Amino acid sequence: MSDETEHTSTTDSPGNEMLPEGSGGTPGFRRALAKVREFPQKPGVYLMKDSAGRVIYVGKAKNLRSRAGSYFLKAAAEDRRTADMVREIADIDYLEAESEVDALLAEARLIKDVQPKFNQELKDDKTFPYLEITTREDFPRVEFTRTPQPRGTKLYGPFAGAGSLRGAMQVLQKIFKFRNCSLDIDEHDEKWRWYRPCLLASIDQCSAPCNLRISKEDYKRDIQRLKLFLDGGKRRLLKEMHDEMRAAAAELRFEQAARLRDEIHMLETLDERGELETHVQPEVFVVDPKKGLAGLQKVLKLDEAPRTIEGVDIAHLGGGETVASLVQFIDGLPFKPHYRRFKIRDVQGVDDYASIREVIARRFQRLHDESQIFPDLLLIDGGKGQLSAALSAFTELQIEPPMVISLAKREEEVFRMHEPEPLRLSRHSYALRLLQYVRDEAHRFAQHYHHILRRKSMLGE
Repeated sequence: MSDETEHTSTTDSPGNEMLPEGSGGTPGFRRALAKVREFPQKPGVYLMKDSAGRVIYVGKAKNLRSRAGSYFLKAAAEDRRTADMVREIADIDYLEAESEVDALLAEARLIKDVQPKFNQELKDDKTFPYLEITTREDFPRVEFTRTPQPRGTKLYGPFAGAGSLRGAMQVLQKIFKFRNCSLDIDEHDEKWRWYRPCLLASIDQCSAPCNLRISKEDYKRDIQRLKLFLDGGKRRLLKEMHDEMRAAAAELRFEQAARLRDEIHMLETLDERGELETHVQPEVFVVDPKKGLAGLQKVLKLDEAPRTIEGVDIAHLGGGETVASLVQFIDGLPFKPHYRRFKIRDVQGVDDYASIREVIARRFQRLHDESQIFPDLLLIDGGKGQLSAALSAFTELQIEPPMVISLAKREEEVFRMHEPEPLRLSRHSYALRLLQYVRDEAHRFAQHYHHILRRKSMLGE
């Protein structure tokens, strides 16, 4: 069972009323109910215990009182997933944390050390996710995995929720700027000096060891800081960083001092980072990103696997107003901070082709003007006509396009630029499944924008 969904109300629907202190259950259950009413409304970890004092379940919460209190609702006692555990609750304790990220890491450490009965039984038959750091590379990788390597890595976890872990990794990457790609980088191989970094480097979320912009020693220092934080040494880490910042300033290394200052600030304000899953796409289906990217490189005859993929979709508001979405995937996974929405401004009525031309023109003119990196692959939702419309935008702009393809829904045919015939991939192809993931996510995001505008129109907002 995952604690990814926070409960902010205990009386918002029938069956969600908090059980009265004197009603039902054992004396221990009633005492636990009384205790949970006094929990702070802060992040932390709560520990459910049985009558023998054994910890039977560990969970993390952004709001301890609200989340832990949800197990004392009528709905929890009647839900088949929680009913057995609720019957065994005889006591409850909590450990306060400074932020939701700190709570997530504390939850993982406790699950690993205590191995509570119901954490194991309520995982819905899925293997738990882990955070894995490689140890035998010049520039170690930090990855999400459900299948840890038997050697050559440092593991953190297990974590109860995949979404929360992905969100925490994204927050921590902004601070420690580690890489999560699969490149085999050798600091002595000069070819890496000419390698083009991905967008994570452009937005200062990765220190770009793939371009040798950081030394092996400095990169490993960042990884050691990350490990210290993951091991629960946040206060010690902050002290070390403060000392290092002061030393850098005294030695007039102002750029390094400023970078440390910013990293310290982000660590100290983790509680202001927002919901961990705000920018994380749930795992819609089982797809291996690495195999999907390798498959795309092969079937599209690319020199390298496409690290950055963008997908575009068009949606219509009641047959009148037209909107568009642009989603971005990095290394085969959604990167929600770079999702974009567009209101179509220059097209009258319903004209998908003209709408696609407008969106592509606006997107790539801006990237060109700001000297930003183009995606390796651009996917348009549609068939040959939609692909032609997208390519015509590049022609009008006199901008060299990246690899542009389209994916038609009916037969799932892949139309490629400069190729007259569509590509028909196996329905079980990892490459096709990754393209479907991008296409479907673009469609979902466009429809979400469509619903927002429709609600605003109906309610006069």
